[in-house]
Amino acid sequence: MHTTTEPSAALAAKITGDASKQTYFTIRTLVPREHRDDAFRAYAYFRWVDDQIDGDELTLEERLDFVEAQKELLARCIENRPPRALLSEEWLLVDLTQGPLGQDPGLRIYLQDMMDLMDFDARRRGRRISQHELKWYSRRLATAVTEAVYTFVGGRCGAPRTIERYLASDGAHITHMLRDLYDDLGAGYINIPIEVSEGEAIDLDAVHSDRIRQWVQEQVKTARAYFAEGAAYLASNPNPRCRLAGAWYAARFEGVLDAIECEDYRLRRDYSDCKAYRTVLRMVWRGLRAVMARPMPLQRQYATPVPIEVPVRERLKSTPILTEPRGKE
Repeated sequence: MHTTTEPSAALAAKITGDASKQTYFTIRTLVPREHRDDAFRAYAYFRWVDDQIDGDELTLEERLDFVEAQKELLARCIENRPPRALLSEEWLLVDLTQGPLGQDPGLRIYLQDMMDLMDFDARRRGRRISQHELKWYSRRLATAVTEAVYTFVGGRCGAPRTIERYLASDGAHITHMLRDLYDDLGAGYINIPIEVSEGEAIDLDAVHSDRIRQWVQEQVKTARAYFAEGAAYLASNPNPRCRLAGAWYAARFEGVLDAIECEDYRLRRDYSDCKAYRTVLRMVWRGLRAVMARPMPLQRQYATPVPIEVPVRERLKSTPILTEPRGKE
């Protein structure tokens, strides 16, 4: 029987804390003690993979080889035959998949979806992407994040498995891409669809063009709608920890939407001020409301409930997504 290692847990907590204080605090606060180390491992492993892909040390060929190696590692872990000669960061994945949650279907969805996203990022760096691909990316990430929350925080608490299950996370990712647009462009990730710029080159000076500002406005409107629908779904969740996690998650990003609207949809390089006391107060207020409120039944049937084990392409039929979102470099 595989026994998870204490050094793995310490490394996972350190990587998480260094990368995101918000994520570290959320895990420490909301994840039950028995699953806390695995929650850190789940975040830290993909944080490490993402850092390798984003860095400048690897060539394109080396990035692709690295991702293929991680995909092979995940496949072997799922088959319960992980290799022994591994990097310390790779042991995070082994310990996670061989632990008590290793067979959880929500965790499997998180791992497989996140690995698909890592593969896509490794291939698309410096390449223009379509609206179709961008929507695929947002929905796949939203599914991964949501299932992680329900696995680690909610203990698969029985919340309805409908399309609306993922909307709050989808809205958060849309906001995240707007917030980090300048940084992503500088790193070679162009999150403005090619249809928006009509094929023209995108640089940092083009972000304030009328066409892109119109697109930003559309994205803000979509994110607002997703947060609203997500809040209605969240209110039906019987688990107060999940309601609190969802409320914190949305409040963290809504301040960015407020700033973008106030500045006439002209994106700026830095939104660190949106982490200030107003956001903290919003998170506290939303959190108190979420915890104290009684679960409210869904007011309408959004979509036919589907089992969590159904692949994401079937779960998210409302949005066409690519079977293979890869393109030539």
